[in-house]
Amino acid sequence: MPGLEAFDCDIPNPLDRVERLAEAYHWSFDRTTASEVSMRLEGGWSDLSLSLCWREDLETLHVAATFDVKVPPPRRDEAGRLLGQINEQLMHGHFDLWHSDGSIVFRNNLLLAGGAEANDAQCEGLIRLAVESCERYFPAVQFVIWAGRSATEALEASLIETVGEA
Repeated sequence: MPGLEAFDCDIPNPLDRVERLAEAYHWSFDRTTASEVSMRLEGGWSDLSLSLCWREDLETLHVAATFDVKVPPPRRDEAGRLLGQINEQLMHGHFDLWHSDGSIVFRNNLLLAGGAEANDAQCEGLIRLAVESCERYFPAVQFVIWAGRSATEALEASLIETVGEA
């Protein structure tokens, strides 16, 4: 871009911070490369696989979270409609359906432009948002896949808030 000077400093890798957080919370993780950390977290509905990737060229920390479920081909169109409706409600991140294998992926980014350094709260928030989004919408995904519900029915049925205890 015109008018911007190139940064000569090394940009800190936020995955070092992510690793420290994973150790502190006793999350199972693996530093697969200098630019990727993979995690396995136990969710309330399903285990989640998280991949956090550092793109130094884009100065972006990317998170991708997947459920332990695949959408069968006959339900992929309806699942796509469901994810479109869910995405309309999200402030941060979005869900994608990979038609090639039926995977559902929640993706989000932390932009660290200009050599900004990520802090613990930002990294933890990026992970927490991915997990909470997956947990919140997993029942709707199940209603579409296994109960044969429409996207609208599944979303309405799964987002009923309970109050108090029985």
